[in-house]
Amino acid sequence: MKKLAAIAMVMAMTAMTLTGCGNDNTPSGGESTTGAQANTEANAASTDPSENAGGDTVYHVGICQLVQHEALDAATQGFQDALTELLGDKVVFDLQNASGDSATCATIVNQFVSSDVDLILANATAPLQSAAAATNEIPILGTSITDYATALEIDNWTGTTGTNISGTSDLAPLKEQAAMLNELFPDAESVGLLYCSAEPNSEYQVNVVEAALKDLGYTCKRYTFADSNDIAAVVTTASAESDVLYIPTDNTAASATEVIDNICRPAGVPIIASEEGICKGCGVATLSISYYDLGYATGKMAYEILVNGKDVSTMPVEFAPQVTKKYNTVICEELGITIPDGYEAIAAE
Repeated sequence: MKKLAAIAMVMAMTAMTLTGCGNDNTPSGGESTTGAQANTEANAASTDPSENAGGDTVYHVGICQLVQHEALDAATQGFQDALTELLGDKVVFDLQNASGDSATCATIVNQFVSSDVDLILANATAPLQSAAAATNEIPILGTSITDYATALEIDNWTGTTGTNISGTSDLAPLKEQAAMLNELFPDAESVGLLYCSAEPNSEYQVNVVEAALKDLGYTCKRYTFADSNDIAAVVTTASAESDVLYIPTDNTAASATEVIDNICRPAGVPIIASEEGICKGCGVATLSISYYDLGYATGKMAYEILVNGKDVSTMPVEFAPQVTKKYNTVICEELGITIPDGYEAIAAE
């Protein structure tokens, strides 16, 4: 009986001890934090998005870039810089380059989906199309995309996709590019339109520019290459049959400007390029945007999605804030082309 009484007393004391612990608001192994204190700290942390952005969350962002060249590189850098400035070490990037191959784009984005990244950046049209096919749940932002309706086969375009996709467009004023060609080469008769047939956004640009050039009285002919392997042969033919060449924002052409320049400059055939990177490599003039600024704007969109919970399906596609007339001083001098006022010289490397 005495043993039973002693056991009962020990059990009673244990119960009292446990009850006391239940009334203690201190988490195990830490300091006490009341609900009011937690809310105050959360509100203080959210006041400045650059401080403690996202709390302890680390965001994983997969970047699929179609090919390495100046414009796409600048867009990727701008995107990373924007998110790094806003999130600090709370963001981790997985940057993959598809080396111009659409099948590789699909492999890369499928790996991102398997890894369950928080957001995918698709830099150029082929990565965007691959990402769209790979997931309808993970937010996707495109950059260096000329026309989202064409890339995603969307009818009745309203400015938003209504899906898990948004981003920025590198579409420059195409009719103004045609007008610039006319300003510099009013006496030319034939314009060769040089682009990769595998890039739908290049064809979209050429459709618009060709119509504008025909309205200005030029004869136009298209010269297309399937990939980088037949660029030299196509450019040789185009330069022999054209007074001036026009190249849209074409990724395959952008990665082969040295080949194009080695054919066209000795032949004395000037090239109007739709973006600065191509113009720097083989063109005489361009009406161009800043791809770094474009990528930076995309990075700010990513922050809104990741941290502030913005619905990507309702975010309008954004465009470059301004365009600039620029010219290649070296090629213009060698070809004897005088550039009128209002053009900015492209900085030599």
